Amino acid sequence: MDRNRKWMPDFGAVLLILLSHMTSALEVPLDLPQPPTITLQSQKDYIFDPRENIVIHCEAKGKPQPSFSWTRNGTHFDVEKDSKVLMRPGSGTLVIDISGEKAEAYEGTYQCTAHNEHGTALSNNIVIRQSRSPLWSKERNEAVVVQKGVPLVLQCRPPAGLPPPVIFWMDNNFQRLPLDQRVSQALNGDLYFTNVLPTDTRNDYICYARFPHTQTIQQKQPISVTVLDNSPEGERRPGFMWPLGSTSTKMVLRGETLELECIAEGLPTPDISWQKDGGELPNNRMSFHNFKKTLKISDVNEADAGDYRCTAANKLGTAHHIIKVVVKAAPFWVSAPRNLILAPNETGILTCRVNGEPKPNIHWFVNGVPIENAPEDYSRKVEDDTVILSSVPSGSSAVYQCNASNEFGYLMANAFVSVLAEPPRVLTPPNQVYQVITNNHALLHCASFGSPIPTITWFKDRQISIRSGDPYVIHENGSLEINVAQPVNSGMYTCIATNNLGIKENHVYLEVKEPTRILTQPEYKVVQRGMSAVFECKVKHDPSLIPTMTWLKDKGELPDDERFEVDTDSLTIRDVTDDDEGTYTCIMNTTLDRDSASAMLTVVEKPDPPTDLELTDQTERSVQLTWIPGDEHNSQTQNFLIQYEDLLHQPGVWINLTEVAGTSTTAQLQLSPYVYYSFRVLAQNDVGYSEPSVPSSQYRTNPAAPDVNPSDVKGVGTEPNNLVISWTPLTGFQSNGPGLEYKVLWRQKDVEKDWSSKNVVNDSQLVISETQTYVPYEVKVQAFNDYGNGPDPEVVIGYSGEDVPLSAPDSVQVMVHNSTLAEVHWQPVSFDSVQGKLQGYKVYYHQQRSLHATEEDANQQEQVLTFSGNRSEGRLPGLQPYSLYSLFIKVFNNKGEGPASLTKTFETPEGVPGPPSFLNVLSPGLDSLTLEWGPPTNNNGRLAGYTLKYQPVNNTNELGPLKEINFLANKTTITLSSLNASMLYKFYLNAKTIKGPGPIITEEASTAMDTTVPNRQVDIATQGWFIGLMCAIALLILVLLIVCFIKRNKGGKYPVKEKEDAHHDPEIQPMKEDDGTFGEYSDTEDHKPLKGSRTPSNGTVRRDESDDSLVDYGEGGDGQFNEDGSFIGQYSGKKEKDTHEGNESSEAPSPVNAMNSFV
Repeated sequence: MDRNRKWMPDFGAVLLILLSHMTSALEVPLDLPQPPTITLQSQKDYIFDPRENIVIHCEAKGKPQPSFSWTRNGTHFDVEKDSKVLMRPGSGTLVIDISGEKAEAYEGTYQCTAHNEHGTALSNNIVIRQSRSPLWSKERNEAVVVQKGVPLVLQCRPPAGLPPPVIFWMDNNFQRLPLDQRVSQALNGDLYFTNVLPTDTRNDYICYARFPHTQTIQQKQPISVTVLDNSPEGERRPGFMWPLGSTSTKMVLRGETLELECIAEGLPTPDISWQKDGGELPNNRMSFHNFKKTLKISDVNEADAGDYRCTAANKLGTAHHIIKVVVKAAPFWVSAPRNLILAPNETGILTCRVNGEPKPNIHWFVNGVPIENAPEDYSRKVEDDTVILSSVPSGSSAVYQCNASNEFGYLMANAFVSVLAEPPRVLTPPNQVYQVITNNHALLHCASFGSPIPTITWFKDRQISIRSGDPYVIHENGSLEINVAQPVNSGMYTCIATNNLGIKENHVYLEVKEPTRILTQPEYKVVQRGMSAVFECKVKHDPSLIPTMTWLKDKGELPDDERFEVDTDSLTIRDVTDDDEGTYTCIMNTTLDRDSASAMLTVVEKPDPPTDLELTDQTERSVQLTWIPGDEHNSQTQNFLIQYEDLLHQPGVWINLTEVAGTSTTAQLQLSPYVYYSFRVLAQNDVGYSEPSVPSSQYRTNPAAPDVNPSDVKGVGTEPNNLVISWTPLTGFQSNGPGLEYKVLWRQKDVEKDWSSKNVVNDSQLVISETQTYVPYEVKVQAFNDYGNGPDPEVVIGYSGEDVPLSAPDSVQVMVHNSTLAEVHWQPVSFDSVQGKLQGYKVYYHQQRSLHATEEDANQQEQVLTFSGNRSEGRLPGLQPYSLYSLFIKVFNNKGEGPASLTKTFETPEGVPGPPSFLNVLSPGLDSLTLEWGPPTNNNGRLAGYTLKYQPVNNTNELGPLKEINFLANKTTITLSSLNASMLYKFYLNAKTIKGPGPIITEEASTAMDTTVPNRQVDIATQGWFIGLMCAIALLILVLLIVCFIKRNKGGKYPVKEKEDAHHDPEIQPMKEDDGTFGEYSDTEDHKPLKGSRTPSNGTVRRDESDDSLVDYGEGGDGQFNEDGSFIGQYSGKKEKDTHEGNESSEAPSPVNAMNSFV
């Protein structure tokens, strides 16, 4: 338990460690007085190459600039007295020129001292040693002779070098000896054989030692090994060759790498495994080497101490060895002392917390002097690892050294105590701008100095006080951190440094930018060679940042080739080659962030042609073809196409023979006789077919009798007394041999028993003459050549030639179903009279005339309906009603038509008439409309009359009540009265016969002056009645104006004159205060709707509003003539709306507006 406590620092120390990571070391501006601080020194153990100068570093800073001195082996080293030693100006670094000198003279322990008036700092003790690569001692190696199967160790024992050499085994040809699980090299360089084999016999086992510093290689004398096989060692259980015994001990220092090694012998070669007794192996720090014979654990800590068990096992048993690992520790820092800056009379603490195993001893020094030997200072108190400074006086600055040591090493650290009084200063440059990407952390610095140490406070935009807490963190060194910066965090930040001697502020600015994102990433491309590849890379970025697009190929620069075109958001590769294949990466960089995306380009091409065609397993009818596939060019071969050339029958023509899968490289080919074969192969992938391969060697097959007979055998007569037998001849490839002929056989079916035959050469038909008309024949054609007959041919039924039919259909009857459809029946002709293959019957019919016409219509076309097959009835659609028709029927075959049957006539009954030829609306009035129409083009019977229906349509397209009127056939015009004014009407008209009404035609018309018809408007200004009315009103107004002018010249009085005389300004009319209308001349009737406006939406019209008077045209109810003839209504009515108001109306202009504009 005590041991564990030694290793774990207390909570305060852990907190101190964490803070030391978050804050930087306290820096004193170099313009202020301060003790020396060592800034650079050489490592503690310095091994030098005697061929180079010795350089021992020692750099320090301070105010005033420190001076330097050295000790060697504990005594003063007078640099100036040795001409070979040079101290660099302004520095304590020593350069020792050892050329021509014995380097050993400068070996030793060196320490540097940096001093000014405020204190003295010390460097570490630096041990200087010369690197050494001694020669191998002369020795004679005895030849090794062993029996097969025994273990063997070849010792290396290199000379001790500084640093230790690297060991490896090679032969006389400087080739490394192969190592494996059976033969391995130990950590000390010895070569171990778990069991030897005769193949291990050789005379050049040489151990080499390479010394790193001098870069020299020393060689041991070769060792000869001979393995005998006359008395081999048998199989045995494993045993350990190293370490010896069942247990061993290993000590390792904390932080170093632990190397444990177990090498076993046995036959068969044993396997090695590792485990830790009572614990687990540290997987994240552990690795196996040398075929698991070596276990390495890096960065060792105390938890790695314990017993490690290595196990060697083969099929005969196991062996164990336990290595007890002890972990020691050279001193290591828990908390190194840090510089103190104290104001006079302040108190501070220096701590020097270290740990190690065994526990280190701590010694304090002041300005390089043991603290117990230093001048007494009553403000200083030493307590083990802590120095407490209380109420420090001015001028008491010094450098303290802490030295912690145990048997494995030491630590030494300088920490100065600077006593001064200084107001705050901010070291961070003013107005610095920080830019970060959204959702990243932002760190705003406020490096400051002062004594006492200033207190740092932060403000945002001069107003908001910032305290440490989400999302802000204020670090001990004054820096302000925003964990997840957002655009709202942008702005000006002010840090204020304060102590009792003053205050100082500094402004910095934070800009939070939008992240750079690749919106459209490049995609995987498969492109054929010679084509173009386009990779898109569309990016979104903060507009204030300047982006830079970079494309890489396989993580390197794009080739310097004009085929590569880089645009704003794409990369185009033209004329792609095989070398262009690879991974292309689009990188978008800004000054703050970057984004990247990659895609592969695969270049494909048609496969290369197969090569090395070879014919094997040759037989009369088959051969095996093999080949070697060509390069697939990144597109897998789907199949191979095998073609052949027949050099005998079709030279120069390549014919497809078969296809095989793309994974095959061989095909069994079925062959035909009497062919001079040559084969070639084409490979196919997704791009296409390759070029053909080089043709194979020629392969000839022997002739044989035909395997097939001609195809498509037919027997068809071309004349009434012949039979033409035809067939598709065999190709030369199908002939199978020379002398190809055809044996044609025929006989009349069911009449002749014996076959007639004839041989045909170089033709594909045979004409048989003097046959009966259209009788069946059995026909067959057989191929034969010089080597025999083909297979038995199949029998085909054919017919001799046809002739026209002899008979006409009989018993023709017609059944009329309705005015447009009739059905005809007939007696079919006999089969013999057809004289050929019956194709069907044709019905010829035409309309002679309409029954209501006085003369026959000679322009009617004859119509024909064909009924295929052996029919006895058919329907005649599309007839004209109320007409007289005639018809006759003929039978027909392939040769032609037979005679016509007797003509049959029939009548069609009346039908419904066609639509009236037209419907027009004439002379529309205010309450009347005149309609005119024409009779139907096709009455289809006796016309009985007409039906007219009509209904009003309101301005919302709603239909009113429907009215119906019937007329006689001689009536073609009607005037409808008592209609509603300003109303749209829809009319429906159809004709009728005794069979019923025909189709309806429609028309629309309106009685209104201002009517909006759905989908159109009626312009009343173009209507004749409106133009006449306007002219009459204009004439009347002109007469009234003349009368008024005459009366005024005579001085006569009339009511209007009296009204005008009562007012000083006839243009200014008094307004009533309540309703805003003119004085006594107001006309309340002006607000009534115009009598000529559209009817209400319900479609009804009041009859009393249809009177044709001046009131109807918008003058109002008070418009009248006075007794003296003046038109009072002209002055009593309210003025019309202003022009701009009138323009806003959607209605057509009313007569009143037209009249006023005329006046």
